[in-house]
Amino acid sequence: MDLWLPEREQWNKGYAVLCGVDEAGAGPLAGPVYAAAVILPRERNFPGLNDSKKLTEKKREALYEQIIAQAESWSVAFAAAEEIDEMNILNARMLAMQRAIDGLPVKPDLCLIDGNRDHGSRVSIVSPHITLVGGDGKSASIAAASILAKVSRDRYVSRELDALYPQYGFARHKGYGTKAHYAALDQYGPCPAHRRSFLKKWEVRRG
Repeated sequence: MDLWLPEREQWNKGYAVLCGVDEAGAGPLAGPVYAAAVILPRERNFPGLNDSKKLTEKKREALYEQIIAQAESWSVAFAAAEEIDEMNILNARMLAMQRAIDGLPVKPDLCLIDGNRDHGSRVSIVSPHITLVGGDGKSASIAAASILAKVSRDRYVSRELDALYPQYGFARHKGYGTKAHYAALDQYGPCPAHRRSFLKKWEVRRG
């Protein structure tokens, strides 16, 4: 798979500076949703670059270091659990992605956004952009963004949140709804890092 095809198509249309954008952590019961925006050097080869979900943690970590060292510009941002509860996950994803784009020191001519959504009911991507379904497996820039978002979120949840709330085992499950995570919720109840809007079924089950 040639991961530079989407970029070449846009370069040929006159968009010189392209950035890939992706998010990580839409599904967990706890923690922020993260997003990254990355501008890579043209046609730079990163061996093994792919959708972050298809890579081992070790490979993601290695590529993360290569990407931040070699990218022309990169930015990572997030929307907190409280924001997810207040505006819903779709709006929070859009907010995190726009924050990541806004955090770039270099202004892109066009953003390549993973997925088919560029707006929620309240928040839209306002920077010039196109969406690309499955972009994290088709575009080098989006694949790089998916890795930065995923690694940044995993590090935050497994280090900082796990240290604050060790009883939940965040380092193991990264906030996802595993059996062990639900068992910890049954025992301790939610902590401030939990997305209360994601716990409705659990709350009903508990009565």
